[in-house]
Amino acid sequence: MSNDRPTPFSLRLTFEERAKLERDAAGMALGAYIRSRLLDPDLVAPRKRGKFPVKDHQALAQLLGLLGQSRLANNVNQLARAANTGSLPVTPDVESALLSAVDDVSEMRTLLIQALNIEPRP
Repeated sequence: MSNDRPTPFSLRLTFEERAKLERDAAGMALGAYIRSRLLDPDLVAPRKRGKFPVKDHQALAQLLGLLGQSRLANNVNQLARAANTGSLPVTPDVESALLSAVDDVSEMRTLLIQALNIEPRP
């Protein structure tokens, strides 16, 4: 009976060697990265988004700070509950609070897009 699957090969690495390979692989499967480097070292290995997506740690820190300071989730939940029960009075204060929440979410979205270095969608 023939087996079409290749036989496994083990390689022992130090902690530092493995950490370096994982950094260099940048989210690519480690086995695929090692194979590509060994068998075709002149070929630039394809990169995937993976374990290291944050490009701007300062923007991410700002975003996390805003989320920590805000009671946004609690406030939106209360507004949704009131809207679902029909007890949400649309007063100037409620309208102002909603617009403020929209501004906060928009700012957080912008910071997250910047931190992850992705293209914003319209």
